[in-house]
Amino acid sequence: MAERLKPEDRAAGLQELPNWHLVPGREAISRSFKFKDFQEAFAFMTHVAFAAEKMNHHPEWSNVYRTVDIVLATHDVGGLSQLDMELARKIDVISGGFN
Repeated sequence: MAERLKPEDRAAGLQELPNWHLVPGREAISRSFKFKDFQEAFAFMTHVAFAAEKMNHHPEWSNVYRTVDIVLATHDVGGLSQLDMELARKIDVISGGFN
């Protein structure tokens, strides 16, 4: 089972993920992605969905036209875990294939 990150581990993890930010009022991280159009945004979401399913760790997200907003938190631990940091890194790699 995942464990909640200690504040110093959370800070270290975020240093490795400069485009991700803490969500105000909650222990979660978020990032917004913009693509050239809806089709590209949806393709990105499909790739992320496969990665998340393999990890059995699923994002909170929304999509409006070419923008995808993602929030990561581990609900079982009531905050951030190493799973969130790992999925954020995978999402960053996936997004690089669309730029």
